[in-house]
Amino acid sequence: MSETKLNVLDLFCGCGGLSQGFLDADYNVILGVDFEEAALKTFKHNHKDSDVLLADLSKEEAIDEIAESIGNQKVDIVIGGPPCQGFSLTGSRDINDTRNTLYLAVVKAVRKFRPKAFLIENVPGIATLYNGTVKQQIINTFEDMGYNVSVSPKPLLAADYGVPQMRKRMFFVGIEKGYGSFEFPEPKYTPERYVTCSEAINDLPSRENEFGLEKDEYVKQPQSQYQEIMRKNSNKLYNHVASKHTDQVKWVISQVPEGGNHKDLPPGVGDSRKFNEAWTRYNSKKPSRTIDTGHRNHFHYKYNRVPTVRENARLQSFRDDFVFLGTRTQQNRQVGNAVPPLLSFNLAKAIHQHFQDVKNGTKKVKDIEQLNLELNI
Repeated sequence: MSETKLNVLDLFCGCGGLSQGFLDADYNVILGVDFEEAALKTFKHNHKDSDVLLADLSKEEAIDEIAESIGNQKVDIVIGGPPCQGFSLTGSRDINDTRNTLYLAVVKAVRKFRPKAFLIENVPGIATLYNGTVKQQIINTFEDMGYNVSVSPKPLLAADYGVPQMRKRMFFVGIEKGYGSFEFPEPKYTPERYVTCSEAINDLPSRENEFGLEKDEYVKQPQSQYQEIMRKNSNKLYNHVASKHTDQVKWVISQVPEGGNHKDLPPGVGDSRKFNEAWTRYNSKKPSRTIDTGHRNHFHYKYNRVPTVRENARLQSFRDDFVFLGTRTQQNRQVGNAVPPLLSFNLAKAIHQHFQDVKNGTKKVKDIEQLNLELNI
């Protein structure tokens, strides 16, 4: 995309879904920071040219640990998805309260490294939390620091960008003042053309009678364009291990029709789980529901079992050469917590295009010769 790649710092990086999208868009991810050791092992295994740092971002010393790890490298973009638990509202202007420790990690990193841009991902509820006050505090805090902050007008739907999943997330993108305001990329897919569960995973072995076995062979050729993309550069199949269920659980699953849930079960069946997502079977002709950090509530559209880590990774748009490490519980958590790489890729491309437009004079926001020197892209 350019001779000089932009350097990325990924906070709350998890296994590296957000970073993967930026790497695919030709950025250089210099450091991933997280408190989960298993997730960092996965991050490092798949992003071999990036460094990792095990750090508690709620602690005051974390920013100094990051600075020491980065050394003299310039940070062009800070990205991350901090949890929103614990927000306090001591004032209406900013979020600089010590109890907002996780978001403050992003604030401190932006203040410390003065990147050209930052990107924050969060759950849709962040937009309405405390009647929208938290959203406005985030905007105010970063605007006071010298950034034009753009918020996705509504939660971005992953399926709109080619991900076979109805996952919705809010995004904040800040651009250093003087370089204009970011515009979010338009959807690439319409509901009629969404990538479906079947198009995502129907080439994978059934594992119906191979519970707990790790086999790395593909048994079918790619059945869709999406599968061809997912299998690019991959000769072996990793993380495709089926969980073993009791006969009772398999029988209950068998009673759920494709695309159905606990509401479709006969009276008295599956009463141990009656919440919204319980006993949900994927629909082969639609994208999946939101992949979560567990693996007990969603089931394969055809087989009477929970999806494998690889199946959920496909539904999250992780390519097959992305290998998840740790226990299967840790792997499921890593997949569920991740930003879909394909959604991240679309945002990363749009951010880069923004700076290219500024450099080329398409967006005339200040003296173009000075911008070319500052942007260096």
